[in-house]
Amino acid sequence: QVHLVESGGGLVQPGGSLRLSCAASGRTLSTTTWAMGWFRQAPGKERELVCVINWSDVAYCTDSVKGRFTISRDSAENMVYLQMNSLKAEDTAVYYCAADRDGSVSRHIVAYDYWGQGTQVNVSS
Repeated sequence: QVHLVESGGGLVQPGGSLRLSCAASGRTLSTTTWAMGWFRQAPGKERELVCVINWSDVAYCTDSVKGRFTISRDSAENMVYLQMNSLKAEDTAVYYCAADRDGSVSRHIVAYDYWGQGTQVNVSS
């Protein structure tokens, strides 16, 4: 059984930074070719891909966060991170960690097999 647990969310002022962490258990990421993604869902909106990274550290981030957010992984520690800088009010959402066993760098929700419960990020003054 694979479990993903997010942490690091909270309240931050516009222009501030947060680092989200995703701890994976039940499988050692370094032994897989999984892709790991961060999604977010704002109130009244659909869940959308933020960034994704594959097993060879090829990463993709959606245009609205490029240059501000960075995804990284430490497969030996079974961790995935999302460094968020220059945060804006529109970044307010619940952020989810997800795993794709096929290893594709996909923006589609259906491609992901495992999901965490989410962590709330609020950007407000």
